Amino acid sequence: MPISAGLYYFAHAAEDAKPDRPPVILIHGAGGNHLTWPPQIRRLAGETIHALDLPGHGQSEGAGRQSIEAYADDVNSFMQSLNIRSAVLVGISMGSAIALTLALKYPKKVKALALLGGGAKMRVAQTVLETAGNPNTFESAVEAINTNCFSETAQQNLVQLSKQNMQKMRPPVLLGDFLACNEFNVIDQLEKITIPTIIICGAEDKMTPPKFSELLHAGIAKSTLHILDHAGHMVMLEQPDEVADLLKQFLDKLPVRRRPAKKRLIPEGTVDPAQQAESTSLTLHPE
Repeated sequence: MPISAGLYYFAHAAEDAKPDRPPVILIHGAGGNHLTWPPQIRRLAGETIHALDLPGHGQSEGAGRQSIEAYADDVNSFMQSLNIRSAVLVGISMGSAIALTLALKYPKKVKALALLGGGAKMRVAQTVLETAGNPNTFESAVEAINTNCFSETAQQNLVQLSKQNMQKMRPPVLLGDFLACNEFNVIDQLEKITIPTIIICGAEDKMTPPKFSELLHAGIAKSTLHILDHAGHMVMLEQPDEVADLLKQFLDKLPVRRRPAKKRLIPEGTVDPAQQAESTSLTLHPE
């Protein structure tokens, strides 16, 4: 797996990906890594995908961060190192907060947003803050977190795999993630988000219940909301095909990126035919 700006990432470039389509960057949540995203999304048909590991997560080195803005700066550096001028950002939970922050801080670099299990404010239970960073209580914290991340009908192998991945983390990094989420609040800035946005939430989400997604939808003008049944916080793991289909439909409807036309050199003293046609048109059709 390649590395850029200190971050490991999974890369997928579909053979039929069109050059005028912006790449998609997948941003995982607290305690996650690029494997948080199922193959249906990491290998989305017709798209160029980058699924990264944030600092201190997965195969990326580093100590992790304790603020959403710091993580957003990491993703911005990642984009710069790969010469990605703009992208569609897809985030789950903490990843959605990072995506929102990027859109607010670096608006020209974000073409569209997909916010899964997110919120404009993400307060964390005090018990999680007290236990996630303590080596003596870390395992029980991971157990409780993952139990609340899935619906009652979730396949147990999904829950167990999620626990195993989170248990590989260092406790201070996991705590830093939740401290970052706890301080995040952009409720008063949602009206500044004017790009196309899709919001997806599990109907049984206990971590960020549907009302959080409804608030995002109410505050972001160009947004659509989808609440999926039989899914909890990790909606893309419990309903991978449905989420992949929603993302694909959303991406297919985005405006095509057009390159500016090259300027024609008109010899001095010569009338530009295009200007002449425009002038004639205005004359023939006066208001």
